Amino acid sequence: MKELDFTPRNLIYEGKSKQIFAVDDPDYVIIRYKDDASAYNGIKRAQITNKGVLNNKISSIIYQQLEKNGIKTHFVKRLNDREQLCRRKNVIPIEFVARNRAAGSMAIRLGLKEGFELPTPIFEMCYKNDELDDPIINYTHAIALGLSDSDTIEKVKIEVMRVNDILTPLFAQLGVTLVDFKTEFGKLPDGTLVLADELSPDTCRLWDADTNERLDRDRFRRDLGRVAEAYGIILSRLEQLK
Repeated sequence: MKELDFTPRNLIYEGKSKQIFAVDDPDYVIIRYKDDASAYNGIKRAQITNKGVLNNKISSIIYQQLEKNGIKTHFVKRLNDREQLCRRKNVIPIEFVARNRAAGSMAIRLGLKEGFELPTPIFEMCYKNDELDDPIINYTHAIALGLSDSDTIEKVKIEVMRVNDILTPLFAQLGVTLVDFKTEFGKLPDGTLVLADELSPDTCRLWDADTNERLDRDRFRRDLGRVAEAYGIILSRLEQLK
């Protein structure tokens, strides 16, 4: 890869937990992780010291593991405690979800006990729209709304299930149950489909395999406390992979 100037330039976008900056090379961006915590579509907010540092390191390790296993991602390298260099992509405005156990909104919708192990992983999609509270949609919704096309959605589904097949045993060997996760996909300028956004305790439900202690954002959602400590446990276990 050619030599790049990694100095952040203009702020392109700011979300609930990250900022995206341009760099001199238009094919790349810098993603900066913030300490902001949010839940219930931004209704509940707080600052959690070093949450951004933890998520940056966690997501970097996970994406490196996925790249080793043939998953194409936007991730290039971690630059420092808070920043990653990533490929610029056009993000599909859909959240793609894989569920291995019933939890959160799905448990409520379907009247299932939290922690119920699903006979087969479930793939879901949500329309990324804060004003509508990211409603769940199906294939025909996505196509009718012009969010994506059937070929791309099918390819994303395959990749999401591949990610699940890689991460489930990886976390299991670290004593962690991957309950579910949500992520995003985008396309590079040449049309290559890549995994985008982040994979961290902010976007994954991660439970201790022995105690079922929640080591993810549900600690913030449900006022369980020790949020940074729980994220730190996930990081320390992932660092064992090195």
